[in-house]
Amino acid sequence: MQELQKKLRELEKEFLQTYQKLEIETKLAEIKRLEQEVAEPEIWKDVKYATEANQKLKKLQDETAPYELLRTQIQDLGELMEISGEDLKDEFSEQIGAMEAKLGELKKALRFRGKYDGNNAILRITSGAGGTEAMDWAGMLERMYLRFFEKKGWKATVVERVEGEEAGIKTAVYEIDGTNVYGYLKSEHGVHRLVRLSPFNANNLRQTSFALVEVLPVIEADTEVLIDDKDLRIDVYHSGGHGGQSVNTTNSAVRITHIPTNTVVAIQNERSQLQNKEKAMEILRGKLVQMQLEQHAATIGELRAGESAGWGQQIRNYVLQPYRLVKDTRTGYETADTDGVLDGKIEEFIDAYLEN
Repeated sequence: MQELQKKLRELEKEFLQTYQKLEIETKLAEIKRLEQEVAEPEIWKDVKYATEANQKLKKLQDETAPYELLRTQIQDLGELMEISGEDLKDEFSEQIGAMEAKLGELKKALRFRGKYDGNNAILRITSGAGGTEAMDWAGMLERMYLRFFEKKGWKATVVERVEGEEAGIKTAVYEIDGTNVYGYLKSEHGVHRLVRLSPFNANNLRQTSFALVEVLPVIEADTEVLIDDKDLRIDVYHSGGHGGQSVNTTNSAVRITHIPTNTVVAIQNERSQLQNKEKAMEILRGKLVQMQLEQHAATIGELRAGESAGWGQQIRNYVLQPYRLVKDTRTGYETADTDGVLDGKIEEFIDAYLEN
Protein backbone atom coordinates (compact mmCIF):
# COMPACT_ATOMS: atom_id res chain seq x y z
CA MET A 1 0.00 0.00 0.00
CA GLN A 2 2.91 2.36 0.75
CA GLU A 3 4.17 1.93 -2.79
CA LEU A 4 0.73 2.92 -4.15
CA GLN A 5 0.55 5.92 -1.84
CA LYS A 6 3.94 7.05 -3.11
CA LYS A 7 2.72 6.62 -6.70
CA LEU A 8 -0.37 8.70 -5.92
CA ARG A 9 1.75 11.48 -4.38
CA GLU A 10 3.91 11.59 -7.52
CA LEU A 11 0.76 11.75 -9.63
CA GLU A 12 -0.59 14.60 -7.51
CA LYS A 13 2.71 16.50 -7.83
CA GLU A 14 2.67 16.10 -11.62
CA PHE A 15 -0.98 17.15 -11.72
CA LEU A 16 -0.32 20.34 -9.70
CA GLN A 17 2.56 21.30 -12.01
CA THR A 18 0.24 20.97 -15.01
CA TYR A 19 -2.53 22.81 -13.14
CA GLN A 20 -0.20 25.77 -12.49
CA LYS A 21 1.31 25.88 -15.99
CA LEU A 22 -2.15 26.05 -17.52
CA GLU A 23 -3.16 28.81 -15.05
CA ILE A 24 -6.33 26.99 -14.02
CA GLU A 25 -6.68 29.15 -10.87
CA THR A 26 -6.72 32.29 -13.01
CA LYS A 27 -9.37 30.77 -15.26
CA LEU A 28 -11.48 29.77 -12.24
CA ALA A 29 -11.31 33.36 -10.99
CA GLU A 30 -12.50 34.57 -14.40
CA ILE A 31 -15.35 32.04 -14.27
CA LYS A 32 -16.44 33.44 -10.91
CA ARG A 33 -16.35 37.00 -12.29
CA LEU A 34 -18.33 36.06 -15.39
CA GLU A 35 -20.91 34.12 -13.36
CA GLN A 36 -21.58 37.23 -11.29
CA GLU A 37 -21.73 39.38 -14.42
CA VAL A 38 -24.19 37.21 -16.38
CA ALA A 39 -26.41 36.88 -13.31
CA GLU A 40 -27.16 40.61 -13.50
CA PRO A 41 -30.33 41.36 -15.55
CA GLU A 42 -28.84 44.61 -16.83
CA ILE A 43 -26.31 42.73 -18.96
CA TRP A 44 -29.06 41.80 -21.44
CA LYS A 45 -29.49 45.44 -22.42
CA ASP A 46 -26.56 44.66 -24.72
CA VAL A 47 -27.59 41.31 -26.18
CA LYS A 48 -24.40 40.83 -28.22
CA TYR A 49 -22.15 41.45 -25.21
CA ALA A 50 -24.29 39.21 -22.97
CA THR A 51 -24.21 36.39 -25.51
CA GLU A 52 -20.42 36.65 -25.87
CA ALA A 53 -20.00 36.68 -22.08
CA ASN A 54 -22.12 33.53 -21.75
CA GLN A 55 -20.18 31.80 -24.50
CA LYS A 56 -16.86 32.70 -22.87
CA LEU A 57 -18.15 31.46 -19.50
CA LYS A 58 -19.24 28.11 -20.94
CA LYS A 59 -15.94 27.67 -22.76
CA LEU A 60 -13.94 28.32 -19.57
CA GLN A 61 -16.19 25.96 -17.60
CA ASP A 62 -15.72 23.22 -20.19
CA GLU A 63 -11.96 23.80 -20.17
CA THR A 64 -11.45 23.74 -16.39
CA ALA A 65 -14.02 21.08 -15.37
CA PRO A 66 -11.80 18.04 -16.20
CA TYR A 67 -8.96 19.45 -14.06
CA GLU A 68 -11.24 20.14 -11.10
CA LEU A 69 -12.73 16.66 -11.37
CA LEU A 70 -9.31 14.97 -11.47
CA ARG A 71 -8.06 17.02 -8.53
CA THR A 72 -11.07 15.92 -6.46
CA GLN A 73 -10.57 12.29 -7.48
CA ILE A 74 -6.89 12.35 -6.46
CA GLN A 75 -7.72 13.90 -3.09
CA ASP A 76 -10.59 11.48 -2.43
CA LEU A 77 -8.49 8.45 -3.33
CA GLY A 78 -5.69 9.61 -1.06
CA GLU A 79 -8.06 9.90 1.87
CA LEU A 80 -9.61 6.51 1.12
CA MET A 81 -6.23 4.80 0.94
CA GLU A 82 -5.37 6.16 4.40
CA ILE A 83 -8.25 4.29 6.04
CA SER A 84 -8.44 1.15 3.85
CA GLY A 85 -6.75 -2.20 4.09
CA GLU A 86 -4.63 -4.23 1.70
CA ASP A 87 -7.70 -5.99 0.27
CA LEU A 88 -8.46 -2.94 -1.95
CA LYS A 89 -4.90 -2.71 -3.28
CA ASP A 90 -5.74 -3.97 -6.79
CA GLU A 91 -8.69 -1.59 -7.10
CA PHE A 92 -6.55 1.37 -5.99
CA SER A 93 -3.85 0.43 -8.49
CA GLU A 94 -6.43 0.35 -11.27
CA GLN A 95 -7.81 3.77 -10.29
CA ILE A 96 -4.33 5.33 -10.18
CA GLY A 97 -3.63 3.90 -13.66
CA ALA A 98 -6.83 5.46 -14.98
CA MET A 99 -5.93 8.81 -13.39
CA GLU A 100 -2.44 8.69 -14.94
CA ALA A 101 -4.00 8.12 -18.35
CA LYS A 102 -6.42 11.00 -17.80
CA LEU A 103 -3.60 13.32 -16.73
CA GLY A 104 -1.69 12.32 -19.86
CA GLU A 105 -4.65 13.47 -21.95
CA LEU A 106 -5.01 16.72 -20.00
CA LYS A 107 -1.28 17.46 -20.34
CA LYS A 108 -1.77 17.67 -24.11
CA ALA A 109 -3.17 21.15 -23.47
CA LEU A 110 0.41 22.23 -22.65
CA ARG A 111 1.13 22.00 -26.38
CA PHE A 112 -1.28 24.83 -27.11
CA ARG A 113 0.76 27.84 -26.02
CA GLY A 114 0.65 29.73 -29.33
CA LYS A 115 -1.06 33.11 -29.48
CA TYR A 116 -4.15 31.78 -31.26
CA ASP A 117 -4.11 28.11 -30.22
CA GLY A 118 -6.99 28.60 -27.78
CA ASN A 119 -9.20 30.24 -30.43
CA ASN A 120 -12.04 28.69 -32.36
CA ALA A 121 -11.27 28.00 -36.01
CA ILE A 122 -12.62 28.39 -39.52
CA LEU A 123 -12.26 25.24 -41.62
CA ARG A 124 -12.49 25.73 -45.39
CA ILE A 125 -12.39 22.79 -47.82
CA THR A 126 -11.98 23.47 -51.56
CA SER A 127 -11.97 20.84 -54.30
CA GLY A 128 -9.05 20.91 -56.70
CA ALA A 129 -8.94 20.49 -60.46
CA GLY A 130 -10.53 17.30 -61.72
CA GLY A 131 -14.26 17.91 -61.72
CA THR A 132 -16.52 15.33 -60.06
CA GLU A 133 -13.59 13.23 -58.76
CA ALA A 134 -12.11 16.17 -56.85
CA MET A 135 -15.52 17.33 -55.58
CA ASP A 136 -16.26 13.84 -54.28
CA TRP A 137 -12.87 13.80 -52.52
CA ALA A 138 -13.61 17.19 -50.93
CA GLY A 139 -16.93 15.76 -49.73
CA MET A 140 -15.12 12.75 -48.21
CA LEU A 141 -12.81 15.12 -46.33
CA GLU A 142 -15.80 17.14 -45.13
CA ARG A 143 -17.35 13.98 -43.67
CA MET A 144 -14.01 12.97 -42.10
CA TYR A 145 -13.70 16.27 -40.26
CA LEU A 146 -17.34 16.39 -39.19
CA ARG A 147 -16.96 12.89 -37.68
CA PHE A 148 -13.80 14.05 -35.88
CA PHE A 149 -15.57 17.13 -34.50
CA GLU A 150 -18.42 14.95 -33.31
CA LYS A 151 -16.01 12.68 -31.43
CA LYS A 152 -14.31 15.70 -29.84
CA GLY A 153 -17.65 17.18 -28.78
CA TRP A 154 -17.02 20.32 -30.82
CA LYS A 155 -19.78 22.35 -32.45
CA ALA A 156 -19.53 22.82 -36.23
CA THR A 157 -21.61 25.60 -37.80
CA VAL A 158 -21.96 25.88 -41.58
CA VAL A 159 -20.83 29.28 -42.84
CA GLU A 160 -21.10 28.41 -46.52
CA ARG A 161 -21.45 25.23 -48.56
CA VAL A 162 -21.56 24.75 -52.35
CA GLU A 163 -22.38 21.22 -53.51
CA GLY A 164 -20.92 19.62 -56.63
CA GLU A 165 -23.18 19.01 -59.62
CA GLU A 166 -22.90 15.21 -59.43
CA ALA A 167 -21.23 14.44 -56.09
CA GLY A 168 -19.38 15.95 -53.15
CA ILE A 169 -18.73 19.65 -52.71
CA LYS A 170 -17.00 22.47 -54.53
CA THR A 171 -16.33 24.23 -51.24
CA ALA A 172 -17.49 24.16 -47.63
CA VAL A 173 -16.76 26.57 -44.81
CA TYR A 174 -17.40 25.74 -41.14
CA GLU A 175 -16.82 27.61 -37.91
CA ILE A 176 -15.69 25.19 -35.20
CA ASP A 177 -16.35 25.93 -31.53
CA GLY A 178 -14.54 24.05 -28.76
CA THR A 179 -11.42 23.97 -26.59
CA ASN A 180 -8.06 24.70 -28.29
CA VAL A 181 -9.68 24.15 -31.69
CA TYR A 182 -7.15 26.13 -33.73
CA GLY A 183 -4.29 24.54 -31.78
CA TYR A 184 -5.55 21.10 -32.76
CA LEU A 185 -6.60 21.78 -36.34
CA LYS A 186 -3.69 23.91 -37.57
CA SER A 187 -1.91 20.65 -38.45
CA GLU A 188 -4.58 20.02 -41.12
CA HIS A 189 -3.81 23.17 -43.13
CA GLY A 190 -2.61 22.23 -46.61
CA VAL A 191 -3.28 20.04 -49.64
CA HIS A 192 -4.70 16.52 -49.16
CA ARG A 193 -4.12 13.99 -51.99
CA LEU A 194 -6.24 10.92 -52.75
CA VAL A 195 -5.30 7.96 -54.96
CA ARG A 196 -8.07 5.42 -55.72
CA LEU A 197 -9.95 3.54 -58.42
CA SER A 198 -12.41 6.02 -59.86
CA PRO A 199 -16.09 5.31 -59.09
CA PHE A 200 -17.02 7.87 -61.77
CA ASN A 201 -14.96 6.38 -64.60
CA ALA A 202 -16.45 3.66 -66.83
CA ASN A 203 -13.00 2.05 -67.18
CA ASN A 204 -12.50 2.10 -63.38
CA LEU A 205 -9.06 3.68 -63.81
CA ARG A 206 -6.84 4.80 -60.95
CA GLN A 207 -7.37 8.49 -60.26
CA THR A 208 -5.49 11.11 -58.24
CA SER A 209 -7.52 13.93 -56.67
CA PHE A 210 -6.61 16.96 -54.59
CA ALA A 211 -8.41 19.15 -52.08
CA LEU A 212 -7.21 22.21 -50.17
CA VAL A 213 -7.96 22.42 -46.46
CA GLU A 214 -7.53 25.84 -44.86
CA VAL A 215 -7.56 26.24 -41.08
CA LEU A 216 -7.86 29.82 -39.85
CA PRO A 217 -8.07 31.15 -36.30
CA VAL A 218 -11.31 32.96 -35.49
CA ILE A 219 -10.37 36.58 -34.76
CA GLU A 220 -13.57 38.31 -33.67
CA ALA A 221 -12.14 41.56 -32.28
CA ASP A 222 -11.04 44.20 -34.77
CA THR A 223 -8.38 45.35 -32.30
CA GLU A 224 -6.50 42.01 -32.51
CA VAL A 225 -5.76 42.37 -36.22
CA LEU A 226 -5.45 45.91 -37.53
CA ILE A 227 -6.49 46.19 -41.17
CA ASP A 228 -6.36 49.59 -42.87
CA ASP A 229 -9.71 50.42 -44.51
CA LYS A 230 -7.91 51.81 -47.57
CA ASP A 231 -6.47 48.33 -48.15
CA LEU A 232 -9.96 46.84 -48.60
CA ARG A 233 -12.24 46.68 -51.62
CA ILE A 234 -15.80 45.66 -50.73
CA ASP A 235 -18.21 44.52 -53.44
CA VAL A 236 -21.86 43.54 -52.97
CA TYR A 237 -23.86 41.44 -55.43
CA HIS A 238 -26.92 39.20 -55.76
CA SER A 239 -26.66 36.04 -53.72
CA GLY A 240 -26.94 32.88 -55.75
CA GLY A 241 -27.10 30.51 -52.81
CA HIS A 242 -29.86 29.05 -50.69
CA GLY A 243 -31.93 31.10 -48.31
CA GLY A 244 -35.11 31.84 -50.18
CA GLN A 245 -36.30 34.34 -52.74
CA SER A 246 -35.50 37.38 -50.60
CA VAL A 247 -31.79 36.51 -50.72
CA ASN A 248 -31.67 36.31 -54.47
CA THR A 249 -33.46 39.60 -55.06
CA THR A 250 -31.20 41.73 -52.87
CA ASN A 251 -27.51 42.57 -52.89
CA SER A 252 -26.85 40.49 -49.78
CA ALA A 253 -23.67 38.71 -50.90
CA VAL A 254 -20.37 40.38 -49.99
CA ARG A 255 -16.90 40.02 -51.49
CA ILE A 256 -13.98 41.62 -49.62
CA THR A 257 -10.55 41.92 -51.23
CA HIS A 258 -7.45 42.75 -49.20
CA ILE A 259 -5.61 44.63 -51.96
CA PRO A 260 -1.95 44.36 -50.75
CA THR A 261 -2.08 40.55 -50.56
CA ASN A 262 -4.86 39.99 -53.13
CA THR A 263 -6.70 37.90 -50.53
CA VAL A 264 -10.39 37.50 -51.40
CA VAL A 265 -13.23 36.35 -49.13
CA ALA A 266 -16.80 36.07 -50.46
CA ILE A 267 -19.81 35.18 -48.30
CA GLN A 268 -23.42 34.87 -49.43
CA ASN A 269 -24.84 32.47 -46.87
CA GLU A 270 -26.62 34.92 -44.56
CA ARG A 271 -29.77 36.85 -45.45
CA SER A 272 -28.34 40.15 -44.26
CA GLN A 273 -25.61 42.01 -46.11
CA LEU A 274 -24.31 43.21 -42.73
CA GLN A 275 -24.09 39.62 -41.41
CA ASN A 276 -22.25 38.52 -44.54
CA LYS A 277 -19.82 41.43 -44.22
CA GLU A 278 -19.13 40.64 -40.54
CA LYS A 279 -18.50 36.96 -41.32
CA ALA A 280 -16.33 37.82 -44.33
CA MET A 281 -14.22 40.18 -42.19
CA GLU A 282 -13.86 37.51 -39.51
CA ILE A 283 -12.58 35.03 -42.12
CA LEU A 284 -10.33 37.65 -43.72
CA ARG A 285 -8.70 38.39 -40.34
CA GLY A 286 -8.09 34.67 -39.92
CA LYS A 287 -6.60 34.36 -43.42
CA LEU A 288 -4.24 37.28 -42.84
CA VAL A 289 -3.15 35.90 -39.47
CA GLN A 290 -2.48 32.50 -41.10
CA MET A 291 -0.40 34.22 -43.79
CA GLN A 292 1.42 36.15 -41.06
CA LEU A 293 2.34 32.88 -39.33
CA GLU A 294 3.46 31.27 -42.60
CA GLN A 295 5.56 34.26 -43.67
CA HIS A 296 6.90 34.95 -40.15
CA ALA A 297 5.79 38.57 -40.59
CA ALA A 298 5.70 40.85 -37.57
CA THR A 299 2.64 42.77 -38.78
CA ILE A 300 -0.13 42.46 -41.37
CA GLY A 301 1.49 45.38 -43.21
CA GLU A 302 4.56 43.22 -43.92
CA LEU A 303 2.61 40.48 -45.71
CA ARG A 304 3.59 39.72 -49.29
CA ALA A 305 1.11 38.65 -51.95
CA GLY A 306 1.39 35.17 -53.42
CA GLU A 307 3.60 33.74 -50.69
CA SER A 308 1.03 31.81 -48.68
CA ALA A 309 1.37 28.00 -48.69
CA GLY A 310 -1.95 27.51 -50.52
CA TRP A 311 -1.96 24.75 -53.12
CA GLY A 312 1.80 24.33 -52.93
CA GLN A 313 1.87 22.54 -49.58
CA GLN A 314 0.89 18.88 -49.91
CA ILE A 315 0.67 17.51 -46.38
CA ARG A 316 -0.99 14.10 -46.56
CA ASN A 317 -1.50 11.24 -49.01
CA TYR A 318 -4.52 8.93 -48.81
CA VAL A 319 -3.87 5.85 -50.97
CA LEU A 320 -6.74 3.37 -51.46
CA GLN A 321 -5.32 1.62 -54.53
CA PRO A 322 -3.12 -0.41 -55.27
CA TYR A 323 -2.55 -0.64 -51.48
CA ARG A 324 -4.17 1.08 -48.50
CA LEU A 325 -2.15 3.69 -46.61
CA VAL A 326 -2.53 7.20 -45.22
CA LYS A 327 0.81 8.96 -44.72
CA ASP A 328 1.68 12.46 -43.52
CA THR A 329 4.48 13.97 -45.61
CA ARG A 330 5.73 16.20 -42.75
CA THR A 331 5.96 13.79 -39.82
CA GLY A 332 6.17 10.45 -41.61
CA TYR A 333 3.32 9.09 -39.48
CA GLU A 334 1.31 6.50 -41.40
CA THR A 335 -1.48 3.97 -40.93
CA ALA A 336 -3.10 1.29 -43.05
CA ASP A 337 -6.46 1.93 -41.33
CA THR A 338 -7.77 4.07 -44.19
CA ASP A 339 -11.42 3.41 -43.31
CA GLY A 340 -10.83 4.57 -39.73
CA VAL A 341 -9.08 7.75 -40.87
CA LEU A 342 -11.84 8.63 -43.33
CA ASP A 343 -14.32 8.07 -40.49
CA GLY A 344 -12.61 10.77 -38.40
CA LYS A 345 -9.78 8.88 -36.72
CA ILE A 346 -7.14 11.58 -37.27
CA GLU A 347 -6.04 12.23 -33.68
CA GLU A 348 -2.81 10.25 -34.18
CA PHE A 349 -1.83 12.43 -37.15
CA ILE A 350 -2.50 15.57 -35.11
CA ASP A 351 -0.52 14.24 -32.13
CA ALA A 352 2.43 13.33 -34.36
CA TYR A 353 2.45 16.86 -35.81
CA LEU A 354 2.19 18.60 -32.43
CA GLU A 355 4.89 16.44 -30.88
CA ASN A 356 7.22 16.71 -33.86
